[in-house]
Amino acid sequence: MCGALVLRTSRSGFPAWLTRSPSARARADASLTERIRASFLLSDRTYGARRVWRDMLEEGFVCGLHRIERLMRLHGLRARPRRRQLPKDTGVRSVIAPNVLERDFAADGPNRKWVADFTYIWTAEGWLYLAVVLDLFARRVVRWSMKNAMTADLVTDALVMAIWRRGKPDELLHHSDQGSRYTSEQFQRLMADHGITCSMSQSGNVWDNAAMESFFSSLKTERTARKVYRTRDQARADVFDYIERFYNPRRRHSTLDYMSPMAYEKRAMGA
Repeated sequence: MCGALVLRTSRSGFPAWLTRSPSARARADASLTERIRASFLLSDRTYGARRVWRDMLEEGFVCGLHRIERLMRLHGLRARPRRRQLPKDTGVRSVIAPNVLERDFAADGPNRKWVADFTYIWTAEGWLYLAVVLDLFARRVVRWSMKNAMTADLVTDALVMAIWRRGKPDELLHHSDQGSRYTSEQFQRLMADHGITCSMSQSGNVWDNAAMESFFSSLKTERTARKVYRTRDQARADVFDYIERFYNPRRRHSTLDYMSPMAYEKRAMGA
């Protein structure tokens, strides 16, 4: 078997290969692979090579993106593919605001532009509805609300808590779709009372609120889509964990130079 037609090596070379110590490159790859796997598992198996690479650079490793891609491929560390699913709203629309945001998802500071939407999560007890308010400056989830029914209170509570959490910001633009909960008198009165400028997507155009759709896609792909929740309370706890323990403080965002929302906001504020 050591002949030229099979292993293409000498009789003495094969035993030498079996007993030879791993090369410096192989040892470095093994050490790097351990940290790659830790980063991958810490992200709940959602990070691809680019985000893992940023983690490795932050830990002090000197390596290229292609090396991370090779080692992840070699060890079967593959992030889940994205899947999109949009919520449906069959309620009656009333007041429709113009699209002031106009797909300008950049903000020059916190509490300048907020986007909002709601989605739903299936549990064995029935649907759990989730409304979220997202600050476009650092893509940070400012606040959210979860309820058993899709009512105006769902989105109103999310905005009330966001205003309270961020200290009643001035000159704020709030963008949502034309869902009946956002056009309701209750919600519109809340925004008027706090001097918030209302902006709404064009009917049927999800790209007008793409930043919010991106967050929901990440939430479902990275957490809820692969879970089976027995109770709504179990789903609530898992969504809380995703937002407060992973997404806001840890998840690297491609539009933020691969920093987490909280880290990006902290750096911008000079803290």
